[in-house]
Amino acid sequence: MVGDRKRIWGWYFFDWASQPYNTLLLTFIFGPYFAEIARGYYMGAGLDEEAAKAAAQAYWGWGLAIASVSVAILAPILGAIADGTGRRLIWVWTFSAFYVVGSFGLWWVAPGGTEGMLFWAVCLFGIGFIGMEFATIFTNALMPSLTQADDLGAISGTGFAFGYLGGLLALVIMLLFFAEGADSGLTLLGTPPLFGLDPEAREGTRFVGPFTAIWFVIFMIPFFLWVREPHTDRRPLHLGRAFGSLRDLIRSLRYRKSLSAYLASALFYRDALNALYGFGGVYASGVLGWSIIQIGIFGIVGAVTAMVAAFIGGRVDRAIGPKPVIMASIIVLILVCLLMVGMTREGVWGIPLDPASSTPDQIFFACGALIGAAGGSLQAASRTMMARHTTPDRATEAFGLYALSGKVASFMSPALIALVTTISGSQRIGIAPLVVLFLIGLILLTFVKPKGEMPA
Repeated sequence: MVGDRKRIWGWYFFDWASQPYNTLLLTFIFGPYFAEIARGYYMGAGLDEEAAKAAAQAYWGWGLAIASVSVAILAPILGAIADGTGRRLIWVWTFSAFYVVGSFGLWWVAPGGTEGMLFWAVCLFGIGFIGMEFATIFTNALMPSLTQADDLGAISGTGFAFGYLGGLLALVIMLLFFAEGADSGLTLLGTPPLFGLDPEAREGTRFVGPFTAIWFVIFMIPFFLWVREPHTDRRPLHLGRAFGSLRDLIRSLRYRKSLSAYLASALFYRDALNALYGFGGVYASGVLGWSIIQIGIFGIVGAVTAMVAAFIGGRVDRAIGPKPVIMASIIVLILVCLLMVGMTREGVWGIPLDPASSTPDQIFFACGALIGAAGGSLQAASRTMMARHTTPDRATEAFGLYALSGKVASFMSPALIALVTTISGSQRIGIAPLVVLFLIGLILLTFVKPKGEMPA
């Protein structure tokens, strides 16, 4: 029906509107910019360059860890409250405000600031990050009410593909017209930032915060116009009943072997995937000597393949179910990690390469394309698999647990990478723990029912 199609398209627009927080702020623009200004602050305070880099990364890492822990603790609780009252959209509105306030405030994170400014930068980023994560939980919880169960895979895949397209377009706009090089003061087009933004004050790069907020506000309009609450009874808030429902759900996991195995599997493979996203640029810079421009193009390649693969994977998901898609994606990511562990500019697992040639760069661009493709289809199919383990009236609570499984061990991959890198003295070998985490996730996935807890 036309109304159903509009509701589904409105739901897609959340992915389009929210994706730039990950693409622009977390990964490619603001995260590196924060590291740059924090490094400058610590060097001004007397640290040498390497110590300043470490201090800047640690500051950023602790900020992300605190925000992730906040999501992990509150997600199941708020999910139970939302399901208990039968209302979800009010929570999407609330956390959308967090998203906008946090991202817009990053405009005031200027070079040459104080430690207090670094603190507020991390706080504002954390506020927006929490808003994005929680709004995603409540929006995902609407998915089981959008259509019949057999179509969930296609809808999830299309939503992710649409979101990746939005993130890609936002990244291209920022690189072409706003984000300036630290030395040149020029954008990727070789021109000063638009609107007379001052390159010396890094206003082009700092505009990423307001740009992300404005993008979200504009493209959430279809969501709020077209998406309505599913028809459930509205109930007054009763905290005791909400917490009791959550407690019963957690206790029931001992009897719900498929859901328990899936949450455990997702804990490992989602943590490994997030680390692969987070360390890909660092690896390219340290091992292959890539510039920021090359890393940005690498990000565009990954976003394009993620968009295409999420869409195709959604169709495959609808045809054969999400479990085979998840397993195939994990296997591809394991192979990519193994390639990265054995790769330098001089060779790949003993096969010599000409370090002056473009072959090592081409190989890693191919790795980026595979990471994007496998990661995009993996995330889309994972959302479908979670929807197959819940019902529309308990969906927010279930996706709250899903968020918990993605955050409760979010420190694991970075800590293992740091530990193995320190012990081995090799940035390449430091990636090896991701192979183990993906393998654990793959093994646990064998205990998950292909149709989840839906009737056969």
